[in-house]
Amino acid sequence: MKILTANRLADGIAVWYADGGWAETADHADLAHDKAAEDRLEAIGAKAHADNEVVDVNLIDAEIVNGVVEPVRLREKIRAAGPTIRGDLGKQASRAA
Repeated sequence: MKILTANRLADGIAVWYADGGWAETADHADLAHDKAAEDRLEAIGAKAHADNEVVDVNLIDAEIVNGVVEPVRLREKIRAAGPTIRGDLGKQASRAA
């Protein structure tokens, strides 16, 4: 499975394509289960990049863990959670609150 990620141009925050827009968490990102769905997400990302909404658009590997979409690679897990040196900062702090 793949999901679409990028960085929002306005503030640089890592975002994931979900429900017709860019979400700040990967939890409910749109999943691509086949090549046609991957092509659809890539087209969405290319348009968003051309419209100067996002940069560094990529399809990444993902899996479902306890009913929630999660990136597979460590780099993407860090982008999804926030800084690794302080759990009280970044997106992981928001989830704990």
